[in-house]
Amino acid sequence: MQSALYASPTSHHFLPSWKIPQPQFTASLPTKLRIKSPTFTNSLRTSIGYDPEEALGDDPGPVPGRLPVVVRRSGRVSRYFWDGECLQLVRVDGCAASFGGLDFEDGFRKVCRVCSCGVRDFFIPKQVSENYMSYVKWKFLHRVFSSALQVLATQAMFRAIGIGYSRSLPAAAALNWVLKDGLGRLSRCVYTASLASAFDTNLKRVRFSTSVLFTLSIGVELLTPAYPQYFLLLASLANVAKQISLACYIATSSAVHRSFAIADNLGELSAKAQIQTVCFDNLGLLLAALLNMLLKNNPRLQTSLPFVIYPIFSALDLCGIYQGLKHVHLQTLSKGRLEILLNTWIKLGKVPSPAEVSKEEGIDFLQSKDKGSWPIRIGYLDPKNQIPKLSMMAMRSTSDDDYYFISMETFYTRKRRIQQHGILLCLRERASTADIIKGLLQACYIRRVLLMDENRWADMVDAGDAVDSALNEWRKLIEESKCRAQGDMRLLNEQMVARGWATKNILLNTREQIRYSFVDD
Repeated sequence: MQSALYASPTSHHFLPSWKIPQPQFTASLPTKLRIKSPTFTNSLRTSIGYDPEEALGDDPGPVPGRLPVVVRRSGRVSRYFWDGECLQLVRVDGCAASFGGLDFEDGFRKVCRVCSCGVRDFFIPKQVSENYMSYVKWKFLHRVFSSALQVLATQAMFRAIGIGYSRSLPAAAALNWVLKDGLGRLSRCVYTASLASAFDTNLKRVRFSTSVLFTLSIGVELLTPAYPQYFLLLASLANVAKQISLACYIATSSAVHRSFAIADNLGELSAKAQIQTVCFDNLGLLLAALLNMLLKNNPRLQTSLPFVIYPIFSALDLCGIYQGLKHVHLQTLSKGRLEILLNTWIKLGKVPSPAEVSKEEGIDFLQSKDKGSWPIRIGYLDPKNQIPKLSMMAMRSTSDDDYYFISMETFYTRKRRIQQHGILLCLRERASTADIIKGLLQACYIRRVLLMDENRWADMVDAGDAVDSALNEWRKLIEESKCRAQGDMRLLNEQMVARGWATKNILLNTREQIRYSFVDD
Protein backbone atom coordinates (compact mmCIF):
# COMPACT_ATOMS: atom_id res chain seq x y z
CA MET A 1 0.00 0.00 0.00
CA GLN A 2 1.40 3.39 -0.97
CA SER A 3 1.65 6.31 1.38
CA ALA A 4 -0.90 9.09 1.17
CA LEU A 5 1.90 11.52 0.58
CA TYR A 6 3.19 9.55 -2.48
CA ALA A 7 2.58 11.06 -5.91
CA SER A 8 3.08 9.27 -9.18
CA PRO A 9 5.55 10.96 -11.53
CA THR A 10 3.06 10.65 -14.39
CA SER A 11 0.22 12.31 -12.49
CA HIS A 12 -0.80 15.53 -14.18
CA HIS A 13 -2.13 16.96 -10.93
CA PHE A 14 1.37 17.47 -9.58
CA LEU A 15 3.13 18.75 -12.72
CA PRO A 16 4.50 22.24 -12.04
CA SER A 17 4.03 25.03 -14.52
CA TRP A 18 7.70 25.89 -14.35
CA LYS A 19 10.87 23.92 -14.91
CA ILE A 20 13.47 23.32 -12.27
CA PRO A 21 16.88 24.45 -13.57
CA GLN A 22 19.58 21.89 -13.38
CA PRO A 23 22.40 22.88 -11.02
CA GLN A 24 25.71 23.65 -12.67
CA PHE A 25 28.95 23.31 -10.78
CA THR A 26 31.99 25.36 -11.73
CA ALA A 27 35.43 25.49 -10.32
CA SER A 28 35.23 29.14 -9.31
CA LEU A 29 32.63 31.39 -7.75
CA PRO A 30 31.21 34.16 -9.95
CA THR A 31 31.44 36.80 -7.24
CA LYS A 32 33.52 37.35 -4.17
CA LEU A 33 31.74 36.46 -0.95
CA ARG A 34 32.24 39.10 1.72
CA ILE A 35 31.50 38.20 5.33
CA LYS A 36 31.43 41.06 7.80
CA SER A 37 31.33 40.60 11.56
CA PRO A 38 28.32 42.08 13.34
CA THR A 39 29.03 45.46 14.87
CA PHE A 40 27.39 46.35 18.21
CA THR A 41 26.77 50.06 18.68
CA ASN A 42 24.27 52.37 20.28
CA SER A 43 23.92 54.52 17.16
CA LEU A 44 20.54 54.37 15.51
CA ARG A 45 21.73 56.28 12.41
CA THR A 46 18.97 56.61 9.85
CA SER A 47 17.18 53.39 10.80
CA ILE A 48 14.73 54.96 13.22
CA GLY A 49 12.80 56.69 10.50
CA TYR A 50 12.47 53.53 8.47
CA ASP A 51 8.99 52.68 7.20
CA PRO A 52 8.30 48.96 6.65
CA GLU A 53 6.24 49.74 3.54
CA GLU A 54 9.37 51.17 1.87
CA ALA A 55 10.70 47.62 1.69
CA LEU A 56 8.14 46.75 -0.97
CA GLY A 57 9.97 47.10 -4.25
CA ASP A 58 11.51 45.30 -7.12
CA ASP A 59 14.87 44.81 -5.37
CA PRO A 60 14.82 41.33 -3.78
CA GLY A 61 17.90 42.08 -1.63
CA PRO A 62 17.79 43.03 2.05
CA VAL A 63 16.64 46.59 2.67
CA PRO A 64 18.04 48.63 5.59
CA GLY A 65 15.71 48.92 8.54
CA ARG A 66 14.53 47.45 11.81
CA LEU A 67 14.38 43.70 12.28
CA PRO A 68 11.52 42.12 14.27
CA VAL A 69 13.80 40.72 16.98
CA VAL A 70 14.25 42.31 20.44
CA VAL A 71 16.75 40.98 23.01
CA ARG A 72 16.41 41.56 26.76
CA ARG A 73 19.50 40.85 28.87
CA SER A 74 20.81 42.23 32.16
CA GLY A 75 18.10 44.86 32.31
CA ARG A 76 18.81 46.12 28.77
CA VAL A 77 16.39 46.12 25.86
CA SER A 78 18.06 46.02 22.43
CA ARG A 79 16.84 45.51 18.89
CA TYR A 80 18.55 44.28 15.74
CA PHE A 81 19.00 46.73 12.87
CA TRP A 82 20.32 46.15 9.35
CA ASP A 83 21.94 49.18 7.74
CA GLY A 84 22.56 47.54 4.39
CA GLU A 85 26.07 46.36 5.16
CA CYS A 86 26.23 45.05 8.72
CA LEU A 87 24.01 43.90 11.58
CA GLN A 88 23.72 46.15 14.61
CA LEU A 89 22.31 45.58 18.10
CA VAL A 90 20.96 48.94 19.27
CA ARG A 91 19.63 49.96 22.69
CA VAL A 92 15.95 50.93 22.44
CA ASP A 93 15.03 51.25 26.14
CA GLY A 94 15.77 54.97 26.26
CA CYS A 95 18.81 54.63 28.53
CA ALA A 96 21.35 55.67 25.91
CA ALA A 97 21.85 58.55 23.49
CA SER A 98 24.27 59.19 20.68
CA PHE A 99 25.80 62.19 19.01
CA GLY A 100 28.39 62.18 16.31
CA GLY A 101 29.17 58.48 16.81
CA LEU A 102 30.00 59.03 20.51
CA ASP A 103 27.86 57.54 23.32
CA PHE A 104 26.85 59.72 26.27
CA GLU A 105 25.19 58.28 29.37
CA ASP A 106 25.01 59.59 32.85
CA GLY A 107 27.53 57.61 34.88
CA PHE A 108 25.55 57.70 38.10
CA ARG A 109 22.41 56.44 36.41
CA LYS A 110 24.36 53.69 34.74
CA VAL A 111 25.88 52.56 38.03
CA CYS A 112 22.47 52.63 39.71
CA ARG A 113 20.93 50.64 36.88
CA VAL A 114 23.68 48.03 36.95
CA CYS A 115 23.48 47.75 40.74
CA SER A 116 19.69 47.45 40.73
CA CYS A 117 19.83 44.74 38.06
CA GLY A 118 22.51 42.90 40.02
CA VAL A 119 20.52 43.07 43.25
CA ARG A 120 17.38 41.92 41.49
CA ASP A 121 19.15 38.97 39.89
CA PHE A 122 20.68 38.11 43.28
CA PHE A 123 17.41 38.12 45.23
CA ILE A 124 14.64 37.47 42.67
CA PRO A 125 14.25 34.34 40.51
CA LYS A 126 14.08 34.71 36.75
CA GLN A 127 10.56 33.44 36.16
CA VAL A 128 8.00 34.14 38.88
CA SER A 129 4.43 35.39 38.99
CA GLU A 130 3.75 39.12 39.09
CA ASN A 131 2.69 39.09 42.76
CA TYR A 132 6.07 37.76 43.93
CA MET A 133 7.67 41.20 44.34
CA SER A 134 4.88 42.35 46.67
CA TYR A 135 5.36 39.20 48.72
CA VAL A 136 9.13 39.85 49.03
CA LYS A 137 8.54 43.44 50.17
CA TRP A 138 6.36 42.32 53.05
CA LYS A 139 8.73 39.48 53.81
CA PHE A 140 11.49 42.05 54.21
CA LEU A 141 9.44 43.89 56.84
CA HIS A 142 8.65 40.66 58.67
CA ARG A 143 12.17 39.21 58.72
CA VAL A 144 13.97 42.41 59.77
CA PHE A 145 11.86 43.13 62.83
CA SER A 146 11.46 39.47 63.76
CA SER A 147 15.24 39.04 63.69
CA ALA A 148 15.75 42.14 65.82
CA LEU A 149 13.27 40.86 68.39
CA GLN A 150 15.00 37.48 68.54
CA VAL A 151 18.35 39.14 69.24
CA LEU A 152 16.87 41.15 72.11
CA ALA A 153 15.11 38.07 73.48
CA THR A 154 18.35 36.07 73.44
CA GLN A 155 20.11 38.87 75.32
CA ALA A 156 17.34 38.85 77.90
CA MET A 157 17.69 35.11 78.42
CA PHE A 158 21.45 35.38 78.88
CA ARG A 159 20.84 38.14 81.40
CA ALA A 160 18.34 35.91 83.21
CA ILE A 161 20.84 33.07 83.45
CA GLY A 162 23.43 35.42 84.89
CA ILE A 163 20.98 36.70 87.52
CA GLY A 164 19.23 33.51 88.49
CA TYR A 165 22.30 31.29 88.61
CA SER A 166 24.98 33.67 89.81
CA ARG A 167 25.95 31.24 92.56
CA SER A 168 25.54 28.05 90.55
CA LEU A 169 27.94 26.17 88.39
CA PRO A 170 27.97 26.88 84.63
CA ALA A 171 26.86 23.28 84.10
CA ALA A 172 23.53 24.06 85.73
CA ALA A 173 22.83 26.80 83.22
CA ALA A 174 23.85 24.50 80.38
CA LEU A 175 21.53 21.77 81.67
CA ASN A 176 18.57 24.16 81.73
CA TRP A 177 19.35 25.24 78.19
CA VAL A 178 19.50 21.65 76.96
CA LEU A 179 16.24 20.77 78.68
CA LYS A 180 14.61 23.81 77.10
CA ASP A 181 15.67 22.76 73.60
CA GLY A 182 14.75 19.11 74.17
CA LEU A 183 11.20 19.91 75.27
CA GLY A 184 10.78 22.25 72.32
CA ARG A 185 11.83 19.68 69.74
CA LEU A 186 9.59 17.02 71.29
CA SER A 187 6.60 19.38 71.08
CA ARG A 188 7.51 20.13 67.49
CA CYS A 189 7.23 16.45 66.57
CA VAL A 190 3.86 16.07 68.29
CA TYR A 191 2.45 19.20 66.65
CA THR A 192 3.63 18.23 63.17
CA ALA A 193 2.12 14.75 63.45
CA SER A 194 -1.24 16.04 64.68
CA LEU A 195 -1.74 18.74 62.03
CA ALA A 196 -0.16 17.18 58.97
CA SER A 197 -3.12 17.67 56.60
CA ALA A 198 -3.92 21.18 57.90
CA PHE A 199 -0.71 22.46 56.35
CA ASP A 200 -2.29 21.91 52.93
CA THR A 201 -5.97 22.67 53.49
CA ASN A 202 -5.62 25.70 55.81
CA LEU A 203 -2.13 26.89 54.94
CA LYS A 204 -2.60 30.63 55.45
CA ARG A 205 -4.54 30.38 58.69
CA VAL A 206 -2.14 27.88 60.24
CA ARG A 207 0.92 29.85 59.18
CA PHE A 208 -0.36 33.15 60.53
CA SER A 209 -1.58 31.50 63.75
CA THR A 210 1.83 30.01 64.41
CA SER A 211 3.44 33.37 63.58
CA VAL A 212 1.36 34.98 66.31
CA LEU A 213 2.47 32.17 68.60
CA PHE A 214 6.10 32.84 67.69
CA THR A 215 5.74 36.54 68.49
CA LEU A 216 4.20 35.71 71.86
CA SER A 217 7.08 33.33 72.61
CA ILE A 218 9.54 36.20 72.15
CA GLY A 219 7.54 38.18 74.70
CA VAL A 220 7.81 35.29 77.16
CA GLU A 221 11.58 35.17 76.65
CA LEU A 222 11.79 38.88 77.38
CA LEU A 223 10.19 38.20 80.78
CA THR A 224 12.94 35.80 81.92
CA PRO A 225 15.16 38.54 83.45
CA ALA A 226 12.23 39.69 85.59
CA TYR A 227 11.61 36.13 86.88
CA PRO A 228 15.01 34.39 86.81
CA GLN A 229 13.88 31.72 89.27
CA TYR A 230 11.39 30.49 86.65
CA PHE A 231 13.87 30.53 83.81
CA LEU A 232 13.44 26.87 82.85
CA LEU A 233 9.64 27.10 82.83
CA LEU A 234 9.45 30.33 80.84
CA ALA A 235 12.23 29.40 78.43
CA SER A 236 10.71 25.96 77.80
CA LEU A 237 7.27 27.40 77.07
CA ALA A 238 8.78 29.95 74.70
CA ASN A 239 10.88 27.34 72.92
CA VAL A 240 7.89 25.01 72.51
CA ALA A 241 6.02 27.82 70.76
CA LYS A 242 9.06 28.61 68.61
CA GLN A 243 9.51 25.01 67.54
CA ILE A 244 5.83 24.73 66.61
CA SER A 245 6.10 27.88 64.50
CA LEU A 246 9.30 26.61 62.87
CA ALA A 247 7.63 23.30 62.00
CA CYS A 248 4.75 25.12 60.31
CA TYR A 249 7.13 27.43 58.43
CA ILE A 250 9.12 24.52 57.03
CA ALA A 251 6.02 22.48 56.17
CA THR A 252 4.31 25.30 54.27
CA SER A 253 7.32 26.89 52.56
CA SER A 254 7.29 24.52 49.58
CA ALA A 255 3.60 25.21 48.87
CA VAL A 256 4.17 28.97 49.10
CA HIS A 257 7.14 28.81 46.73
CA ARG A 258 5.23 26.61 44.29
CA SER A 259 2.47 29.22 44.05
CA PHE A 260 4.98 31.70 42.60
CA ALA A 261 6.78 29.33 40.23
CA ILE A 262 5.56 29.62 36.65
CA ALA A 263 8.27 27.51 34.99
CA ASP A 264 8.70 24.63 37.48
CA ASN A 265 11.73 26.48 38.93
CA LEU A 266 10.98 25.46 42.50
CA GLY A 267 14.64 24.87 43.30
CA GLU A 268 15.60 28.38 42.21
CA LEU A 269 12.78 29.87 44.25
CA SER A 270 13.85 27.98 47.36
CA ALA A 271 17.46 29.07 46.91
CA LYS A 272 16.49 32.73 46.46
CA ALA A 273 14.22 32.50 49.51
CA GLN A 274 17.15 31.35 51.64
CA ILE A 275 19.26 34.24 50.36
CA GLN A 276 16.49 36.68 51.20
CA THR A 277 16.07 35.24 54.68
CA VAL A 278 19.79 35.43 55.50
CA CYS A 279 20.16 39.01 54.23
CA PHE A 280 16.98 40.29 55.86
CA ASP A 281 17.86 38.61 59.17
CA ASN A 282 21.28 40.19 59.11
CA LEU A 283 19.67 43.60 58.69
CA GLY A 284 17.54 42.87 61.75
CA LEU A 285 20.65 41.82 63.64
CA LEU A 286 22.29 45.10 62.65
CA LEU A 287 19.24 47.05 63.81
CA ALA A 288 19.34 45.38 67.24
CA ALA A 289 23.09 46.00 67.51
CA LEU A 290 22.63 49.69 66.71
CA LEU A 291 19.97 50.03 69.38
CA ASN A 292 22.27 48.43 71.94
CA MET A 293 25.17 50.66 70.93
CA LEU A 294 23.05 53.78 71.34
CA LEU A 295 22.14 52.79 74.90
CA LYS A 296 25.37 51.12 76.00
CA ASN A 297 26.17 53.97 78.41
CA ASN A 298 22.80 53.69 80.13
CA PRO A 299 22.29 50.14 81.47
CA ARG A 300 18.88 51.00 82.89
CA LEU A 301 17.50 52.08 79.54
CA GLN A 302 19.18 49.14 77.86
CA THR A 303 17.36 46.77 80.21
CA SER A 304 13.97 48.37 79.56
CA LEU A 305 14.55 48.70 75.80
CA PRO A 306 12.97 45.32 74.84
CA PHE A 307 9.74 46.10 76.67
CA VAL A 308 9.45 49.44 74.88
CA ILE A 309 10.09 48.27 71.33
CA TYR A 310 8.45 44.82 71.64
CA PRO A 311 4.87 46.04 70.89
CA ILE A 312 6.07 48.15 67.95
CA PHE A 313 8.31 45.52 66.36
CA SER A 314 5.75 42.76 66.97
CA ALA A 315 3.01 44.76 65.22
CA LEU A 316 5.27 45.44 62.24
CA ASP A 317 6.34 41.79 62.14
CA LEU A 318 2.77 40.46 62.12
CA CYS A 319 1.69 43.12 59.63
CA GLY A 320 4.40 41.96 57.23
CA ILE A 321 3.35 38.33 57.58
CA TYR A 322 -0.35 39.07 57.14
CA GLN A 323 0.10 41.29 54.11
CA GLY A 324 2.61 38.88 52.57
CA LEU A 325 0.16 35.97 52.82
CA LYS A 326 -2.41 38.03 50.93
CA HIS A 327 -0.11 37.88 47.90
CA VAL A 328 0.17 34.07 48.06
CA HIS A 329 -2.28 32.70 45.49
CA LEU A 330 -2.41 28.92 45.84
CA GLN A 331 -3.30 26.97 42.71
CA THR A 332 -4.06 23.78 44.59
CA LEU A 333 -7.69 22.95 45.31
CA SER A 334 -8.95 22.41 48.83
CA LYS A 335 -12.59 22.01 49.78
CA GLY A 336 -12.90 25.69 50.64
CA ARG A 337 -11.24 26.99 47.47
CA LEU A 338 -13.16 24.54 45.29
CA GLU A 339 -16.45 25.62 46.84
CA ILE A 340 -15.68 29.29 46.14
CA LEU A 341 -14.75 28.37 42.57
CA LEU A 342 -17.95 26.38 41.99
CA ASN A 343 -20.18 29.06 43.49
CA THR A 344 -18.65 31.60 41.10
CA TRP A 345 -19.15 29.16 38.21
CA ILE A 346 -22.85 28.76 39.03
CA LYS A 347 -23.38 32.48 39.55
CA LEU A 348 -21.32 33.98 36.71
CA GLY A 349 -20.72 31.04 34.37
CA LYS A 350 -16.91 31.35 34.52
CA VAL A 351 -14.05 29.99 36.59
CA PRO A 352 -12.28 32.57 38.79
CA SER A 353 -8.50 32.88 38.86
CA PRO A 354 -6.42 31.78 41.87
CA ALA A 355 -5.95 35.46 42.77
CA GLU A 356 -9.71 36.05 42.87
CA VAL A 357 -10.31 32.97 44.99
CA SER A 358 -7.44 33.93 47.30
CA LYS A 359 -8.96 37.34 47.87
CA GLU A 360 -12.34 35.87 48.79
CA GLU A 361 -10.84 33.07 50.87
CA GLY A 362 -8.74 35.38 53.04
CA ILE A 363 -6.81 34.14 56.07
CA ASP A 364 -9.71 33.75 58.57
CA PHE A 365 -7.36 33.76 61.56
CA LEU A 366 -10.14 33.55 64.16
CA GLN A 367 -12.33 31.21 62.06
CA SER A 368 -15.14 33.73 62.35
CA LYS A 369 -16.14 33.76 58.70
CA ASP A 370 -19.84 33.10 58.27
CA LYS A 371 -20.52 30.02 56.16
CA GLY A 372 -24.07 31.11 55.41
CA SER A 373 -27.22 29.03 55.30
CA TRP A 374 -27.09 25.37 54.32
CA PRO A 375 -23.29 24.97 54.56
CA ILE A 376 -21.75 22.05 52.69
CA ARG A 377 -19.61 19.55 54.55
CA ILE A 378 -17.57 16.59 53.29
CA GLY A 379 -17.42 13.63 55.64
CA TYR A 380 -19.78 11.06 57.04
CA LEU A 381 -23.12 11.02 58.84
CA ASP A 382 -22.53 11.49 62.55
CA PRO A 383 -25.09 9.53 64.63
CA LYS A 384 -24.71 12.13 67.40
CA ASN A 385 -26.41 14.68 65.16
CA GLN A 386 -30.05 14.61 64.23
CA ILE A 387 -30.37 12.67 60.97
CA PRO A 388 -33.42 13.57 58.84
CA LYS A 389 -35.52 10.96 57.09
CA LEU A 390 -34.30 12.34 53.75
CA SER A 391 -30.77 11.26 54.68
CA MET A 392 -31.97 7.72 55.26
CA MET A 393 -33.52 7.73 51.82
CA ALA A 394 -30.28 8.99 50.26
CA MET A 395 -28.33 6.14 51.84
CA ARG A 396 -30.92 3.57 50.85
CA SER A 397 -30.93 4.66 47.20
CA THR A 398 -27.14 4.43 46.85
CA SER A 399 -26.01 1.87 44.26
CA ASP A 400 -22.74 0.23 43.27
CA ASP A 401 -22.33 2.71 40.40
CA ASP A 402 -22.30 5.75 42.71
CA TYR A 403 -19.08 7.09 44.20
CA TYR A 404 -20.80 9.58 46.48
CA PHE A 405 -24.19 10.46 47.87
CA ILE A 406 -25.66 13.72 49.15
CA SER A 407 -27.93 14.08 52.14
CA MET A 408 -29.15 16.65 54.64
CA GLU A 409 -28.04 16.99 58.23
CA THR A 410 -28.95 18.96 61.34
CA PHE A 411 -26.23 20.12 63.71
CA TYR A 412 -25.50 22.69 66.39
CA THR A 413 -22.96 25.47 65.96
CA ARG A 414 -20.00 25.41 68.34
CA LYS A 415 -20.15 28.99 69.58
CA ARG A 416 -23.84 29.81 69.99
CA ARG A 417 -25.20 26.25 70.10
CA ILE A 418 -27.85 27.13 67.53
CA GLN A 419 -29.51 24.43 65.48
CA GLN A 420 -28.62 24.69 61.82
CA HIS A 421 -29.31 22.70 58.67
CA GLY A 422 -26.59 21.68 56.24
CA ILE A 423 -25.74 19.54 53.23
CA LEU A 424 -23.44 16.55 53.58
CA LEU A 425 -21.35 15.03 50.78
CA CYS A 426 -20.25 11.48 51.57
CA LEU A 427 -17.45 10.11 49.39
CA ARG A 428 -16.92 6.47 48.59
CA GLU A 429 -13.58 4.70 48.63
CA ARG A 430 -11.67 5.03 45.33
CA ALA A 431 -13.65 8.15 44.43
CA SER A 432 -11.63 10.10 41.88
CA THR A 433 -10.93 13.81 41.71
CA ALA A 434 -13.63 14.17 39.05
CA ASP A 435 -16.13 12.49 41.38
CA ILE A 436 -15.29 14.94 44.18
CA ILE A 437 -15.66 17.95 41.90
CA LYS A 438 -18.92 16.66 40.45
CA GLY A 439 -20.29 15.83 43.89
CA LEU A 440 -19.46 19.24 45.32
CA LEU A 441 -20.85 20.96 42.21
CA GLN A 442 -24.08 19.00 42.60
CA ALA A 443 -24.24 19.98 46.29
CA CYS A 444 -23.82 23.65 45.30
CA TYR A 445 -26.68 23.35 42.83
CA ILE A 446 -28.85 21.76 45.54
CA ARG A 447 -28.02 24.54 47.99
CA ARG A 448 -29.00 27.14 45.41
CA VAL A 449 -32.46 25.57 45.12
CA LEU A 450 -32.84 25.21 48.90
CA LEU A 451 -32.01 28.89 49.46
CA MET A 452 -34.85 29.90 47.12
CA ASP A 453 -37.40 28.43 49.56
CA GLU A 454 -35.37 27.99 52.71
CA ASN A 455 -38.18 27.92 55.25
CA ARG A 456 -40.19 25.22 53.47
CA TRP A 457 -37.22 22.91 53.12
CA ALA A 458 -36.25 23.51 56.74
CA ASP A 459 -39.73 22.46 57.81
CA MET A 460 -39.40 19.28 55.74
CA VAL A 461 -36.15 18.40 57.46
CA ASP A 462 -37.52 19.13 60.93
CA ALA A 463 -40.62 17.02 60.32
CA GLY A 464 -40.54 13.77 62.20
CA ASP A 465 -42.00 11.70 59.39
CA ALA A 466 -41.18 12.61 55.82
CA VAL A 467 -44.28 12.57 53.62
CA ASP A 468 -44.25 11.06 50.16
CA SER A 469 -44.42 14.47 48.49
CA ALA A 470 -41.26 15.62 50.28
CA LEU A 471 -39.43 12.41 49.40
CA ASN A 472 -40.44 12.69 45.75
CA GLU A 473 -39.42 16.34 45.62
CA TRP A 474 -36.03 15.58 47.18
CA ARG A 475 -35.48 12.67 44.78
CA LYS A 476 -36.33 14.91 41.83
CA LEU A 477 -33.93 17.59 43.09
CA ILE A 478 -31.14 15.04 43.39
CA GLU A 479 -31.65 13.78 39.83
CA GLU A 480 -31.87 17.22 38.24
CA SER A 481 -28.83 18.58 40.05
CA LYS A 482 -26.83 15.48 39.14
CA CYS A 483 -27.64 15.86 35.45
CA ARG A 484 -26.77 19.55 35.59
CA ALA A 485 -23.43 18.86 37.26
CA GLN A 486 -22.63 16.07 34.82
CA GLY A 487 -23.29 18.37 31.88
CA ASP A 488 -20.99 21.09 33.24
CA MET A 489 -17.99 18.88 33.95
CA ARG A 490 -16.22 19.03 30.58
CA LEU A 491 -16.37 22.80 30.13
CA LEU A 492 -15.67 23.37 33.82
CA ASN A 493 -12.55 21.24 33.75
CA GLU A 494 -11.27 22.99 30.60
CA GLN A 495 -11.66 26.41 32.17
CA MET A 496 -10.05 25.31 35.43
CA VAL A 497 -6.96 24.11 33.59
CA ALA A 498 -6.88 27.27 31.48
CA ARG A 499 -7.02 29.46 34.59
CA GLY A 500 -4.02 27.70 36.10
CA TRP A 501 -5.68 25.45 38.69
CA ALA A 502 -4.06 22.16 39.66
CA THR A 503 -6.88 19.69 39.04
CA LYS A 504 -4.99 16.48 39.64
CA ASN A 505 -5.90 16.19 43.33
CA ILE A 506 -8.27 17.76 45.86
CA LEU A 507 -6.67 18.48 49.24
CA LEU A 508 -8.90 17.33 52.10
CA ASN A 509 -8.36 17.42 55.85
CA THR A 510 -8.48 14.40 58.11
CA ARG A 511 -12.25 14.41 58.64
CA GLU A 512 -12.97 15.06 54.97
CA GLN A 513 -10.84 12.06 53.99
CA ILE A 514 -13.19 9.59 55.72
CA ARG A 515 -14.84 7.43 53.04
CA TYR A 516 -17.58 4.83 53.00
CA SER A 517 -17.64 1.39 51.42
CA PHE A 518 -20.60 -0.04 49.54
CA VAL A 519 -21.83 -3.39 50.78
CA ASP A 520 -24.47 -5.13 48.66
CA ASP A 521 -26.08 -7.74 50.89
